[in-house]
Amino acid sequence: MNPTRTRTLPMIVLAVVMSLALVGCGSSDKADPLADDTKPGHCPVKAGEALPALGDGTDSARGCTLPTIEGVDLKGEPLTIGPEGKAKLIVVMAHWCPHCQAEIPRIVENLATKPLPEGVELLGISTAANPDAPNYPATLWLKRENWTAPTLDDLDNSAAAKLGVNSFPFFLAVGPDGKVVARGSGELSMEQFDKLVAAAAAGKL
Repeated sequence: MNPTRTRTLPMIVLAVVMSLALVGCGSSDKADPLADDTKPGHCPVKAGEALPALGDGTDSARGCTLPTIEGVDLKGEPLTIGPEGKAKLIVVMAHWCPHCQAEIPRIVENLATKPLPEGVELLGISTAANPDAPNYPATLWLKRENWTAPTLDDLDNSAAAKLGVNSFPFFLAVGPDGKVVARGSGELSMEQFDKLVAAAAAGKL
């Protein structure tokens, strides 16, 4: 794959990317994504549709079915992320985001001593790629950090839009039933990360 090739974005997706660029990376003082005691209720979108954007306070995506995302990984091989299979913890990252650059090695180090439960898989999504921004391409960055989780190359930034990403890094815990348990953005402590893993495994907070 030629990492310098030009990528043409549909105007609607470009608008989403620009809005994310304005928001930038999530700060390190974000609230605990598991602190919100909102109970899953009626999902505002149909199964398979994009999740509502994560806002401040309550998360209306809790209880929604994870939409299926089809694409390629960072090696150009087919990769599908969907509600089927194991519980999931999905990490959405941008190579130029300093908070992502700080968070990824912490996650790798944490997992070296606390492997994921057998029923939970870790997945990555590399999005908002910019050849003119630092730390490009994401492939080399993640290799340097020993990140080995299957990672989708979000070529047109549509995967981030489907998951309701509002800033980076972005986390999404999905239960064994394929439904969203919790989402969060910004740097998390590894205690918070471990709680997200446990929530995904249990399928509930």
